[in-house]
Amino acid sequence: MTASSGTTLGALRAKMRVHQFIFDAIAWMVALVAAVWLRFEFGFHNTSWVAMLVLVLAAAIAQLAAGLMLSLYRRRYHVASFDEVLSLAGSVGITTVLIGIPILVFGNEAGVPRSTALIAAPLAFLAMALTRYFRRVVQERSSRPNGDAVPILVYGAGFVGSNLIKRMRTDPRSRFNPVGIIDDSPELANAVRSGVHVLGTGDQLAEIAGRTGATTLIVAIARADASLLQRISDQAAEADLRVLVLPPLDDIIEGRSAMGDVRDVSIEDIIGRHPVDTDIESVASYLTGKRVLVTGAGGSIGAELCRQISRFGPAELMMLDRDESALQAVQISIAGHGLLHTDDVVLADIRDAEAIRDLMAERRPHVVFHAAALKHLPMLEQYPDEAWKTNVLGTLNVLEGAFRAGVETFVNISTDKAANPTSVLGHSKRLAERLTASYAERGVGRYLSVRFGNVLGSRGSMLPTFKALIDAGGPLTVTHPDITRYFMTIPEACQLVMQAGAIGRPGEVLILDMGEPVKILDVAKRMIRMSGKPIEIVYTGLRPHEKLHEELIGAGEHDDRPFHEKITHARGEPLDASALSKGRWDAHWTREHERNLREDHSDDDSLTGAAQQSMHMQIGRGAVR
Repeated sequence: MTASSGTTLGALRAKMRVHQFIFDAIAWMVALVAAVWLRFEFGFHNTSWVAMLVLVLAAAIAQLAAGLMLSLYRRRYHVASFDEVLSLAGSVGITTVLIGIPILVFGNEAGVPRSTALIAAPLAFLAMALTRYFRRVVQERSSRPNGDAVPILVYGAGFVGSNLIKRMRTDPRSRFNPVGIIDDSPELANAVRSGVHVLGTGDQLAEIAGRTGATTLIVAIARADASLLQRISDQAAEADLRVLVLPPLDDIIEGRSAMGDVRDVSIEDIIGRHPVDTDIESVASYLTGKRVLVTGAGGSIGAELCRQISRFGPAELMMLDRDESALQAVQISIAGHGLLHTDDVVLADIRDAEAIRDLMAERRPHVVFHAAALKHLPMLEQYPDEAWKTNVLGTLNVLEGAFRAGVETFVNISTDKAANPTSVLGHSKRLAERLTASYAERGVGRYLSVRFGNVLGSRGSMLPTFKALIDAGGPLTVTHPDITRYFMTIPEACQLVMQAGAIGRPGEVLILDMGEPVKILDVAKRMIRMSGKPIEIVYTGLRPHEKLHEELIGAGEHDDRPFHEKITHARGEPLDASALSKGRWDAHWTREHERNLREDHSDDDSLTGAAQQSMHMQIGRGAVR
């Protein structure tokens, strides 16, 4: 904005303040005259017009003084807002007292009824309030979205929906024009929000869309979970409506997103939204002012943990990874730079016992989140030695270093595949849980594990793979039509991990509630429908040691939730490091590999040559777990 335009705007605002005061002064004049007229039963018997003129001038001066004192004429309030009405009431009260006392004492002698001020006050207040209301109506009508705005329906008449509608209705540049509200609450039937009416429930969405001409639906519910979004998305699909969602309320409050930052609903929203109530005080009590180390900080879970931990004001946050590029990315997201020259980034490999031990001894962390691991099931089936070196011995190195350094809280990040494990990944993470429990038995610090299922958006996870296959034109490969998995978004999982670290007891395995398992075939079909492409689905068959349905709670573990409704506490089964045997590990997976080869050979014998070629081609193009 230029200096001249700024001066012009300032002059306009000053002019509007003067106009408002003139209206208020006229309101007092009319109210005082009307008060005398009413007091004398619709006449002006024995009224002194000189005294009335003095009284009107006194009321105007008193109103100006009171209004300036209460910032009524300084544009501090939104026109006709509740705050302005309160300030207006205060100014009228002060004015009434200032002119009422002299009238009460000298009114009869001056020819003015002593009750004039008391009768005039409500009349003046009503007149002044009405002028402001009409100003607001004119302003809002002049700032309606233009004719090019998309007609939309807003799902939700609560706080978020009401504010969203208000913003859209008062922004002439808004891309959207709300023409109706959808809400399932019977109490809100026919309710009005900023001139927009609640027209019905979600079950009536198709009929309402046809009647209003709406082409888009915005979901404005602060804590809409996955099941609700799935239902709304299905209803919108039947009504041929595009679905948009708002950012999470926490992002809006913390300034990471604005109320108007709507986006298309994603598959992550539909299968992975699990709103979390985090006890901020309990989390802050063990993180604020403490030295915190996160291993695997460059990974999806580790990076999000670092971002969330940084908000609690740790004395020092140490981010450890062996991938320097991943460390740079997480440093940029937290510190705003990727210089890699500060102590917050640590380049090290958890397989290096000496390096981990020296780091712990030098930096003395109070809290350790151990997120470093190899996690891709089919890859580890081919290379079980790597799982042993990283997930088992690497975890042991971190545990031993933490114990020697006197760490107060150690949180091992585990996986649902550790419950009744069948795969290399599951067995290696189960051993990591048991090793963690064994260090808890030593009585120094809280050592515990947190177990959860698949996270959405991580590198190499199901959804990015599905998307890549769809973008390539398909086919989309699924291992089995009945296979199910648990899903949660990375931020939600990390919130619960930090909460678990606050409430977990030594030696426990804390299991996160991830909602209901999701059928992978349903996800595939929904993603294909959202893409609008004719994509074929091909079934490739379960891979070795892959479960049809994952479990979160293993045999012998009980679903006890003493502290948090979404966190189960199970007792860990300790395993001393001296009991680890690489020989038994190698022998077990050698036998499993030989058995799988025999099964594959027998399967191949039952296929024709053409069928064999087709099956191998599909597997080569990427089955998705």
